[in-house]
Amino acid sequence: MLAMFFWAFVIGGSICVIGQLLFDVAKLTPGHTLSLLVVAGAVLAGFGLYDPLVSFAGAGATIPITSFGNSLVNGALQDARNHGLIGVLTGMFQVTSSGVSAAIIFGFIGALLFKPKG
Repeated sequence: MLAMFFWAFVIGGSICVIGQLLFDVAKLTPGHTLSLLVVAGAVLAGFGLYDPLVSFAGAGATIPITSFGNSLVNGALQDARNHGLIGVLTGMFQVTSSGVSAAIIFGFIGALLFKPKG
């Protein structure tokens, strides 16, 4: 059990370090870094490499933003098998809609409760 926590920490921390290096060394903006990490997760999922990483690292691979790219690709591929080409478009939104909706709702509530800057 301790090994599971260790590897989740190492893998999740490594993803975070990559993101921080993109900020500090490559001088990318937060939007560019976010997009790059989502695309990296999608590419890894497309090649079938992200699911074994999730099996190995658990929450260390499912919590970072790269998991969002993985979810998009998995949803698209799953619905493409069931519904063909239109499933590619609908599948990725079905799988990720609850997370996106929660982010919008809680962001709105946060903006009502606190003074947003900008």
